[in-house]
Amino acid sequence: MDIRTLPEPERKLYNTIKSRYKLTFDRLKVGDTTLRLLKIADIEELLEGKDPFAKVSEFPFWVKLWEAAMVLSYVMHRLPDPRGKSVLELGAGLGAPGLAAAAAGFDVTISDYEELIMDFQRVSAAASGLNSVTFAHLDWLNPPDLAPFDFLIGAEILFREDFFIPLLNVFKKYLKPEGFIYLAHDATRRSLPIFLDLAKKDFDITLAKQVIKKQGQTITILVNRLSRKKM
Repeated sequence: MDIRTLPEPERKLYNTIKSRYKLTFDRLKVGDTTLRLLKIADIEELLEGKDPFAKVSEFPFWVKLWEAAMVLSYVMHRLPDPRGKSVLELGAGLGAPGLAAAAAGFDVTISDYEELIMDFQRVSAAASGLNSVTFAHLDWLNPPDLAPFDFLIGAEILFREDFFIPLLNVFKKYLKPEGFIYLAHDATRRSLPIFLDLAKKDFDITLAKQVIKKQGQTITILVNRLSRKKM
């Protein structure tokens, strides 16, 4: 990636981030679009010697392109009739699913809780040639007023059980009556069935599976689609 080709605001963001971290771009091919996802090259630089498994709730999940995010990106690319439909990606991290949705023609808002993460996302959108993506700072505990969306999406966002009820409230606040929620997670995530058990009180839930072979390992990704229960 030739940084000189970035628009000036994103080039300045990149240089500011680069003054703190070693950087690289992940590439993800989705349809005819190649997404370029800015990320920290050496996660140890961010962890500063901390054990990433000592407190999973404090692990910086946003620094990695997770397999679930890749699968959700493909799901968004394949959805029909994107024009005029809005998407909100929650806890976006590197933002691959939201950027894939934007490349497919959806009106996309990418959200996260920390300005640094959103700066990475802004650079990635520009590097991917996606100039119409909106970015929103979104605290699940105190969500701002936003217009409702046709789709809410999230990959690997269920890592803190104390956030489950706030997240369900976010779903209810932002999802249009006839809208859909797509969630993608590794099948080994123990938090997923706990969350879905809470969600089934207000949402109908369907399940699809995608199996990925990677470096001799088999990874199963679960994609859940939620819609509001009919009264």
